[in-house]
Amino acid sequence: MAIIDELRTPLYFAAGTADLAVQQARKVPGLIEQIAAEAPARIEAVRNTDPKAVQEKVTAQAKEAQATVQSKFADVVGGLDTDLKKLGETAQDLALRGVGVAAEYAVKAREKYEEVAAHGEEAVKAWRGEVAEEIVEIAVVVEPEEAKAEETEAEEPVEAAAQPAEAKKPARKTTARKAPAKKAAVAAEKE
Repeated sequence: MAIIDELRTPLYFAAGTADLAVQQARKVPGLIEQIAAEAPARIEAVRNTDPKAVQEKVTAQAKEAQATVQSKFADVVGGLDTDLKKLGETAQDLALRGVGVAAEYAVKAREKYEEVAAHGEEAVKAWRGEVAEEIVEIAVVVEPEEAKAEETEAEEPVEAAAQPAEAKKPARKTTARKAPAKKAAVAAEKE
């Protein structure tokens, strides 16, 4: 059974992914309508913009960015620690942190994989209509007295039918007739 469950999980994951994709695709028409409503105002704003003003603004931002990068680079180069031992310890610390982060992400990925697989299993059950069957099973668990009453009613006719047959023909071999009644009683006890 474990092998079957291991084979089902990727399939449920694929079904969950497909179901989530369909859910996201249903949102697309609303986004398209929103963009279509906003597009004329944005196009008009671009048409009314002076190209020279935009060019001057971009040039000023580029000069500021260049000055910032040069100053940061000078700070980094000036602040480099030349002590090799300290650099080695820092590299080792970073490597250990990297392993820890990788392990954490692996755990998170596995959890997310299992969530999507569970979603896929629910989607498959919904597609098959098995959700209604589970509700009936839950109802039987919640209300066991009614289910037991139904089982005892079903057992009584089987036993009653076996007894008259035994009473009518006592001269013949009754062992053959008793065997099915015993099997039915044993099967009922197992349930």
